[in-house]
Amino acid sequence: MARARMLLLAEGFLEVGQGTRGESFYFGLPGAAGQLRVANHARTPRQRLRHPEVVASLVVAGPLSEAALRERVAATVRDFRARHR
Repeated sequence: MARARMLLLAEGFLEVGQGTRGESFYFGLPGAAGQLRVANHARTPRQRLRHPEVVASLVVAGPLSEAALRERVAATVRDFRARHR
């Protein structure tokens, strides 16, 4: 998860919050509405209803190769940006 966070910072995202247990991190782009979430678990339906500001999520539940992680980060960033057009 630390590597995913660093890749998002390199993409211009800013860390804007953290979950209370330290399992989730939230990022935003300056001037863009919504947040991108990085966590080690998927959101529940209840969490989706209570936090509509999260428009894209990246789940890193286990070890990934550098290439696989970069691919997932790129796909999540594309999803985030697509929701702001």
